[in-house]
Amino acid sequence: MRISMTVVLLLFGQLLAAATEGELSTGLVNPGYHEQPSWFKESFLDLREDVEEATAAGKRVLLYFYQDGCPYCARLLKDNFGNPEIAQKTRRHFDVIAINLWGDREVTDLRGQATTEKRFAESLKVQYTPTLLFLDEQGKVVARLNGYYEPDKFNVVLDYVAGKHESEMKLSAYYRQQRAAGSGGKLNEEPFFLPHPLKLADNRRQSWRPLLVLFEQPDCKPCDQLHQDSFRRESLVLALSAFDIAQVNMNSDEKLQTPDGRLLSARQWTESLGLQYAPSMVYFDADGKEVFRSEAWLKAFHLHAVLDYVATGAYLHQRNFQRFVQHRADMLREKGFEVDLMR
Repeated sequence: MRISMTVVLLLFGQLLAAATEGELSTGLVNPGYHEQPSWFKESFLDLREDVEEATAAGKRVLLYFYQDGCPYCARLLKDNFGNPEIAQKTRRHFDVIAINLWGDREVTDLRGQATTEKRFAESLKVQYTPTLLFLDEQGKVVARLNGYYEPDKFNVVLDYVAGKHESEMKLSAYYRQQRAAGSGGKLNEEPFFLPHPLKLADNRRQSWRPLLVLFEQPDCKPCDQLHQDSFRRESLVLALSAFDIAQVNMNSDEKLQTPDGRLLSARQWTESLGLQYAPSMVYFDADGKEVFRSEAWLKAFHLHAVLDYVATGAYLHQRNFQRFVQHRADMLREKGFEVDLMR
């Protein structure tokens, strides 16, 4: 069973289960509410009409799934849409429509079926926020961002979709093309990484631990932060000890053996997995099957939650990672621990 969800998470944000937008009195907002830019489209949420209107204006539709209290949504609004260059580019090329992950407003989907925001999100397998879906003129998803992407990477995605480059290449290839000039640096190394050349199918036959494959690239600021911050925290290092860990250079032509026994270059394997963000973390079980992945910027609390989710086998019983993280945070608070989602 594969659970492919970037983690990106947003948990603090799960509102009181009974609280929905429609239940708030006039003038009140949910706890953790983040004001959205005034230039977001005021949509009646008939997505067929939205796509038609955007196409007539020479634009495309961008669906922004959010929830109140989500620290990554706050980061997207402040650092990305708060950036004048990004805001101007987004307004010029996209109609942005905000959809509440837990909302009960009526949505008419692209098949003309009436549903609610939360049911619509479920149908698209949106479990975390922010998730951004870029639609073409037929309403087809041409790019999907599961989680928070920093402004430089986000800008590349905007250019890819606005320029309609999906007809020429995949987003991952386009991103590598834009980053080609920065491919000459070195990766951060850790003493607990598996040795190269990687023989991951052999590892799966020999080890009882789950396998974590860390996909990185040179000259990558989030990769540096991962090593210099998260990998220096004692609690995270202890959590990592439950895994066999391999590091892969996403841009390399070095040959490796994949967990399912194929002989590919690192670049080919990265492409076959559809990875486009560095660092990405992909988790495999004892049989070499992918069970989880995270492809977006994560703070230490959420990274630790992912490690626990996989190492304990919780993913086999609780398929909604966000609910797992919320329960974990609540339990820690009940035990008297301070939980700061952004530390």
